[in-house]
Amino acid sequence: MTAEEIKDILKTGGKEFGLSIGNNEADLFLKYLKELKDWNKKINLTAIKEDRDIVIRHFLDSLTLAPFLTGEETILDIGSGAGFPGIPLKIIIPSLRITLMDSVAKKVVFMKHIIWTLGLKDIEAVQGRGEDAKTIKRFEACFDIVTSRAFAELGRFLDIAMPYAKKGGILLSLKGPKGPKEIEGLKRRDDLEYMQTKSVKLPFSDVITTVLSFKRL
Repeated sequence: MTAEEIKDILKTGGKEFGLSIGNNEADLFLKYLKELKDWNKKINLTAIKEDRDIVIRHFLDSLTLAPFLTGEETILDIGSGAGFPGIPLKIIIPSLRITLMDSVAKKVVFMKHIIWTLGLKDIEAVQGRGEDAKTIKRFEACFDIVTSRAFAELGRFLDIAMPYAKKGGILLSLKGPKGPKEIEGLKRRDDLEYMQTKSVKLPFSDVITTVLSFKRL
C-alpha cells in the first residue's frame, strides 16, 4: 500500500469514531508501522503482517477506546506488547499520561524505541507483571483508567487491573465479538460496578471489537 492509501484508511476510519486524524498524526502512524514491521522480523510483536490489516486491526482497533476518554486521564495499559492500545491513543490524544506495561523485556525495549522515535511525551514503558506485588506497590491506586487489549479472560483482567485504579477509576477491557458473553459468567463483586458494553465494527472490515467498562468503588 502507498503512504497516501494508509493515511486515507486512518483518516476515514478515525471519522467513524468521531476522531480527527490529521497529516501530522497520520505521519506518526506511518513511522510506527514501519518500525513495527522492521522489528517484527527480529522479535515476535504481531502475527499480522499486511499494512492494511495492521492499520485496521491494531491502530484503529486501539482507537475504539478514545470515546471513553476525556483527554486528561492517567492511563495504565497492561500487557501492552507492541504498544496497543496505549501508543495509538497517545498519538491521537497527546494530553493523556500513559504507562505501558509488559512482562517481556524485548517488547518494552521496542515500546521505548517507538516513544523516542515518535517524540512522544508523558508516556513511559515499564517491564512488569500486573499481578506481582512489587509492581502493584509501585503503581497502586495511581491511575484514572486501567486498560488492556485481549490480555486475559475478563475476570482475571479485573482481578489484576483493579488495584491500579484510583477510587472511582475506570477499567476498560478490549475484547473481540465474544466479549459480552464473558459478562454473563462474571461473579458479582463489591469492589467494582459494571458500567457498559459497547460493540464496534472496525472500519473497512467485518471485525467486531467489544469494550467492557467497569468502575472501581
